Amino acid sequence: MIHIDALMHMADGLISVPVGIVFALISFMTLSYAISQIKKEPKSKIPMMAVMGAFVFCAQMINFTIPGTGSSGHIGGGILLCMILGEFPALISIASVLIIQALFFGDGGLLALGCNLFNMGMIPMLIYHFVVRPMIKIQDKKHLILASVTGSVIAVELGAFFVVIETLASRITELPFTTFIYMMLSIHFIIGIVEGIVTAAIVLYVNQANSSYIHHQYQSSSKKLFISLIAIVLLTGGGLSLFASSLPDGLEWSIQGVTGDTELESSGTVKDILTAIQHKTTLLPEYNFSKHQSNLGVSTSGITGAALTLIILGTIGYVVTKHE
Repeated sequence: MIHIDALMHMADGLISVPVGIVFALISFMTLSYAISQIKKEPKSKIPMMAVMGAFVFCAQMINFTIPGTGSSGHIGGGILLCMILGEFPALISIASVLIIQALFFGDGGLLALGCNLFNMGMIPMLIYHFVVRPMIKIQDKKHLILASVTGSVIAVELGAFFVVIETLASRITELPFTTFIYMMLSIHFIIGIVEGIVTAAIVLYVNQANSSYIHHQYQSSSKKLFISLIAIVLLTGGGLSLFASSLPDGLEWSIQGVTGDTELESSGTVKDILTAIQHKTTLLPEYNFSKHQSNLGVSTSGITGAALTLIILGTIGYVVTKHE
């Protein structure tokens, strides 16, 4: 029997093997196409892809308390990445973050990785393409803020909706659809608004430093912006992560509201194998040292995760574009 505890993303206890496989195929086929498409991107975009991915990794560690609910939330970062990098680089960035979180920090199940990438990567990519991109053709402060908040709320709500659909299709546990979806959409609406505000703040900062980035033209590199973002990453991962809320996140809170418990149990040969693999690859479980919990463990996790994200995304970008 496997004890499943959802940290930030969907754990394997919420989905069946067939559902996990289907969404893995959809997500990773799209990811493969995205990697092939970044050959067309300017090489100057690669450093930004790496540093923005590192920022999203660190930002996702910071769960913020939602007053009056007993719940917390964290940003997904999909719309933020799309607005600064474009659809395909954003999908590659969020995929790298999710894979690192699952393999090295035990956050999100390996079976659920395809679902998490679909919910947090593909959905924001589509929302950006059809909703946000048309809104930022007029690149003034008002339109950027409106696009950031609108895109984030829609993406977060659709992501929450698909969590319910994936869980319902899996028939792992008898979670009543109406109650579960009401709780998921209501709490994630608030999370989406907060994410929209954070997204708008970062987008406005980048736009002020180099407005060509928001149109993904990358006409000239901005070393000053890159260095400042590195500093923000270190501050977020090494310092601000210490103030993360310990309350259940939106998904845990919704499950608790339906079942009375934030945790689910699941078993099966495939899940046993994947869990065993994940235990072996996890270096800093639950973003801390395995033998003792400490602030140093949290900071170490933030900086380590950011560094891994920087290296992996930088390497992917270099390898794919080096012959172009």
